[in-house]
Amino acid sequence: MEADPTRVNRVLVGLGPGVEVVGVVDRAGRPLGVHVRLGGDRPCCGSCGRRAWSKGSRCVVLVDLPVFGRPVRLVWHKRRWRCPDAACAVGSWTEQDSRIGAARGLLTARAARWATRQAGAGRDIAAVAAELGCGWHTVMASVRRWGEALLNADRGRLDGVTALGMDEILVVRRGRYRRKTWATTAVDVRRGRLLDVFPGRTANAAAAWLRSRPPGWRRAVRWAVLDLSGPYRKAFGDALAHARQVADPFHVVRLANSVLDEVRRRVQNDTLGGRGTKHDPLYRIRKLLVMAKERVARAGQAKLQGLLAAGDPHGEVRDAWLAKEAVRDIYQVPTRRWATAALDELARDLQDDAYSPELNRLGRTLAAWRPQITNWHASRATNGPTEAANNLAKRVKRVAFGFTNFDNFRIRALLYAGKPDWTLLKTLTPP
Repeated sequence: MEADPTRVNRVLVGLGPGVEVVGVVDRAGRPLGVHVRLGGDRPCCGSCGRRAWSKGSRCVVLVDLPVFGRPVRLVWHKRRWRCPDAACAVGSWTEQDSRIGAARGLLTARAARWATRQAGAGRDIAAVAAELGCGWHTVMASVRRWGEALLNADRGRLDGVTALGMDEILVVRRGRYRRKTWATTAVDVRRGRLLDVFPGRTANAAAAWLRSRPPGWRRAVRWAVLDLSGPYRKAFGDALAHARQVADPFHVVRLANSVLDEVRRRVQNDTLGGRGTKHDPLYRIRKLLVMAKERVARAGQAKLQGLLAAGDPHGEVRDAWLAKEAVRDIYQVPTRRWATAALDELARDLQDDAYSPELNRLGRTLAAWRPQITNWHASRATNGPTEAANNLAKRVKRVAFGFTNFDNFRIRALLYAGKPDWTLLKTLTPP
């Protein structure tokens, strides 16, 4: 058992050898003030090597981890030094110690690391700040600084990407008219890792981000996964031309379902003179129409056929339903060659004048995205992990009650969904 009071104080403060505890200030209703200073001899000038002269000291107050349920302020008596040679370029300096805190930091090193881990776990920064007994902005500034240092140190986090997915995400609504500010998430869809979040959802923004990657990194990407987005298709084509683009199957089938719903609403309006009600035939089967055929029970199939006969006099809704099922069947074909033949035939048939304008448009879209749709059969890559990463980023937004600062949003999202190597955090100090 340690009995020396000086040694006991050093153990409780826990900053290691060389850090001396000067004293503790305990005032009612105030954080506990722990005063420390560095021991050791006078340092030498880093330029000329001469023994430094003292210029006194100044107190720097840092937010520390709470102790025994009380917030703590670490008061560091920093010694100031100057070179005795007036002609030396070094002049004067203040001592630093990464064990205590980073230069120009607001939190101690251990408090900043703890707060960064809490942000990576998805906790609300306001709750973390309340636990430390300081302001939200103080904690967020440290989290952003230490989080950026961690992401920069974890160089292997972006390596080994063979399938890259991109999708848009809404960051914030600004101003009187709630103008939307968008960003783009880049995700390694094989490993489900959020790689980066950058402002904008245009082709130029996405292409600029891709061109900022090292050439070797870009060459390793074989598949570029996207929803049916024109800007991302152009960005991949401009900056990642060698990669084969893959259209996400969910979005392709959803497009067919949207066309089916458009046809149903138009036919409903034409036959009944207005929007449908719960008693109208087509309205009663609106959910059955967009369900997968094999998931509809026998009773549901009978209901579907009967109400189609009652509410679809020209068979337009039936044609759209069959087209939707034909699009789904493309993903049941085992090879890309057969899928391409099936897609070509379907796109050609849907563009026939005998079909409705909505189905003609669907046929043109399928023809325009033919390589991207059929590339799925070769890659089996989807944008599902990208959507999952977006959901995690949105969870961070909900916990924080929204963001107005993009940098704060980016760091929080990457710490939570970017899967950094957290073991590096204890070994680094921000510059």
